[in-house]
Amino acid sequence: MADAAVTEQRTWRDTVRVYFTPVMLSMLILGFASGLPLYMVFQKLSYWLRDSGIDRTTIGFFYWVTLSYTLKFLWAPIIDRVQVPFLHKLLGARRSWIVTAITGTVIALVIISQTDPTQGLIPVAIAAILLSYSSATLDVAIDAWRIESAPNRMQANMAAAYSLGYRVAYMTSGLGLAISEWSNWTWSFLAMAAAMALSAVLVFFMKEPAAGAGKRALEGSFGMKVVRAVWEPLRQFFALLHWWVIPVILFLMLYRMSDFTMGVMASPLYSDIGFDRAILGGIQGGPGLIATISGLFLGGVAAYRFGLMKSLAVGLVITLVTNGAYAWLAATAGPEDYWKLTIAIVGDNLAGGFVTTAFIAYMSSLVDPANAATQYALLSSFYALFAKFLSGFSGMLADAVGWVNFFIITAAWTLPAAGLLVILMMSRSKAVRGEHKFAERELADPGAKPA
Repeated sequence: MADAAVTEQRTWRDTVRVYFTPVMLSMLILGFASGLPLYMVFQKLSYWLRDSGIDRTTIGFFYWVTLSYTLKFLWAPIIDRVQVPFLHKLLGARRSWIVTAITGTVIALVIISQTDPTQGLIPVAIAAILLSYSSATLDVAIDAWRIESAPNRMQANMAAAYSLGYRVAYMTSGLGLAISEWSNWTWSFLAMAAAMALSAVLVFFMKEPAAGAGKRALEGSFGMKVVRAVWEPLRQFFALLHWWVIPVILFLMLYRMSDFTMGVMASPLYSDIGFDRAILGGIQGGPGLIATISGLFLGGVAAYRFGLMKSLAVGLVITLVTNGAYAWLAATAGPEDYWKLTIAIVGDNLAGGFVTTAFIAYMSSLVDPANAATQYALLSSFYALFAKFLSGFSGMLADAVGWVNFFIITAAWTLPAAGLLVILMMSRSKAVRGEHKFAERELADPGAKPA
């Protein structure tokens, strides 16, 4: 097996060294920029709405604004091929789109800070849509940058750095929650807008990747340009997986289902129990952050030493357990039971860090650098499509069955995903098992010592 061969060639010193290269620091920053808008609309926005007296069913439907993350494959070819005026010459294809998208998130957060949901939800919804679509565009550009900036052997490491930055954004959004308690929600959203603006400035100091740039150049008639921008990435993807594309896509759709459906209702649960927002933010930014870093490290080590398939399997087990912990929290916790809240958050963050690293690395292994934005957006949209749609009904489900049964149901989503993973592990296709190597990406050298 390829995974076993890699394990024999690498040392623990090589594993540690790779995390101290410039490309990994850049990946950390970009992971933060990618995660903060999502956490603000995914968790803190729902907390804000609940805190303002908005009912759970409305909050659940409100989550549909994040369907932009599911639909982003529709405009991903534009990000792959269209140049941003002025910024393209200054920053290059990937970084120019990253800065443009971050600008959109900053504007949206500033608008949200000036709205009041008790006076009407339409202004909030419009700003949330802008935040969501700008953030989805940012994800497409960052995913392409990540895939093009390192060889296949380092994609798990890149995924770990990206995920760490993503979870630092989670901690920062927790700080935003504490700010809302100390001051108000207006200053909370403005602080998050400032953090995003700072990340845009740092993009100017990052390196633009070169992989796939030549192949993305469009020549010929309009019809040929459309074929190359839209059809070619799809044809290439299906040619790689053949009929295995069906179980792979189904697996991607189900693997993170538990986290999606549970996560949107976690903050309303905290509000209903009556936890102090400042203490909650401290738990998320303290023990929660430590658990995240531990999960990312363990996920990276597992993928590096034991392969992606086994790491994905472990991820399903710990997801089942940590989702179940929220059912326990809902059944037994009161507003003073912060030790129980800490256990639930720490477990969720530990599992989230682990599974995110392995899952991102697996999807990245399927993507060609010449069509990175389009193909990765397609994969991430497939995995989010089913989950995000059902998440819109999470408030109705919680109202119908209660908090305890709700979290038991979300934990059970790991079972069909486990069945599909067993099928994928039995495949003889290297691409299906996440072991296929794209020659052009293997030439990328971020400065790490080759294993």
